[in-house]
Amino acid sequence: MEDLIAKGKRIINSQQNSVLSATSLIMVMIVVSMVLGLIRQRVLASYFTPDSLSLFFAAFRLPDAIFQVLVFGTFSSAFIPVFTKTLKEGEAKAWLLAGKVVSIGLAILLFAVAIVGFGAVKIYSVIAPGYGVAGTAEIAFLARILFAAQGFFVISYVLTGVLESLRRFLIPALAPIFYNLGIILGTVILTPYLGLTAPAVGVVIGAFAHFIIQYPLSRKLGFRFTFDLRPDDGVKKIGQLALPRVIDLAFDQIGKSAELFLSSIISQASYTYYTFANSLQLLPVTLFGTSLAKAVLPMLSSVEGDWKEYRKILLAAIYQAIFFTLPLSAALIALRIPVVRLIYGTKIFDWEATIQTGTILSVFAIATVSQTLMSVLARAFFALHDTKTPVLISFIGLAILVVGDFILVKGFHLEVWALAASFAVSTIVEAIILLILIDKKVGGIISSKLIIHVLKILGATTISGGAMFFILKIFDKSVWVKRLSFLSGLEVTKTFPFERFMLDTRYTGNVIILTVMTFLVGALIYTLVSLLFKIEEARYFIRVVRRIMVKRTLPPLPPKEQEPITPVTDTQVQ
Repeated sequence: MEDLIAKGKRIINSQQNSVLSATSLIMVMIVVSMVLGLIRQRVLASYFTPDSLSLFFAAFRLPDAIFQVLVFGTFSSAFIPVFTKTLKEGEAKAWLLAGKVVSIGLAILLFAVAIVGFGAVKIYSVIAPGYGVAGTAEIAFLARILFAAQGFFVISYVLTGVLESLRRFLIPALAPIFYNLGIILGTVILTPYLGLTAPAVGVVIGAFAHFIIQYPLSRKLGFRFTFDLRPDDGVKKIGQLALPRVIDLAFDQIGKSAELFLSSIISQASYTYYTFANSLQLLPVTLFGTSLAKAVLPMLSSVEGDWKEYRKILLAAIYQAIFFTLPLSAALIALRIPVVRLIYGTKIFDWEATIQTGTILSVFAIATVSQTLMSVLARAFFALHDTKTPVLISFIGLAILVVGDFILVKGFHLEVWALAASFAVSTIVEAIILLILIDKKVGGIISSKLIIHVLKILGATTISGGAMFFILKIFDKSVWVKRLSFLSGLEVTKTFPFERFMLDTRYTGNVIILTVMTFLVGALIYTLVSLLFKIEEARYFIRVVRRIMVKRTLPPLPPKEQEPITPVTDTQVQ
């Protein structure tokens, strides 16, 4: 037992000094966190109706805005590089910087929460007018509880930055898992006693777990709480680096508030449908888009001035982004109903809710590729020390999003799927503009080769997506019962016993079999057609898989190189 404990401590305290070991660890934890995130949403859908959940999700609007602007905006772009540089100047100075950031961050948070918290009812009555007086009061009450979680995140994200700078990736990667577990356990245990307040308390518990799991190792390495509100050069540098990102995220909150405003007007449950569909659509964006974006930034930065190599790296990232996310987009569209049923389908999440969420998901899926490309292209500008251009372009996307939302919902009186359509259009426009501008900067990006390559991937995706659609229509018994199958009118169906091969999708086990089978066949067809079309990414993917299976390690990073690899954390219930 002592040997087992000692081995566990060594694993926790050890550094990950190779790119493969760090990235593999983070990817595994991302997948685990994603699974727990889906379980969390399933638990919420099991205990509360879409109408009630809509109040809970709406309550996140103000706390999440503060989190995005104050916490995520700062630590996602500025803290790690400044802390890493300060660490080279001396550990004492670096730990003092971390303590100062915590003190100043908590002070700013308390000031923001005091203002927003006291005016929560009035603010929510403006941004979510469709819930009425009683609903608004409950939303404000839940929001005040959720504000407590942001204090833990201020500290926790500093600790995440500290540990990642010191190449301890395991504990920061575990933190979002414990966050999700806190919400799940809080909901399951406390709902009989607290009702809708239970998941809000669960969020606070999860945020505390997110912090406390990182604190012991951080303290062992040298972190100490310091009450010091005087900004030094390091704090000022963090503020300067974070400012463009903070402004970008601040304006982004306008678009999210517009979505809440309009969905509350459509129906009380609409915001739940919208949130659930968005959670599913973000899975491929998070898994592939974020990973590619994080990988491409240091590579592009390292070849600054060598434009031929820069173009080669960027084009490879663009091709890979499209190759991996476009077929997943098609899969989400084809499998939208069974996927929604499997994840959210409970006794109180009925067929109407499934149809609504599935429709929104299919529209959201159109934006999967453009969102991924936006992440990659933004890093292309960052590598050129240009942080302003992506922010300016995001303002154009925001304008399209907000104007489109109001035109489609208020002007044409469309359902909540229209909000997803407006979002998709805005991301597509942003991605196209970023692509054009980076081509003007470095040249050689937009070409006939790029267009042909994308058309090949689109062709392979269309074939595999069509195959998945037809497989569902053939093997789903309910489609035949309703005489919706395209084969039902053919003469062959009267002589061939198709019913023997059909699955009764009223049962969960059959839905799982049909969904998995359809996806695997679609993936196989996509891979084979891609090889037939001579798409290099398909051959490269197969080579990488073989290489990882044969040789599992890569050379360690140079000791002087500091490459922060930040895991994607699911710190929002939405």
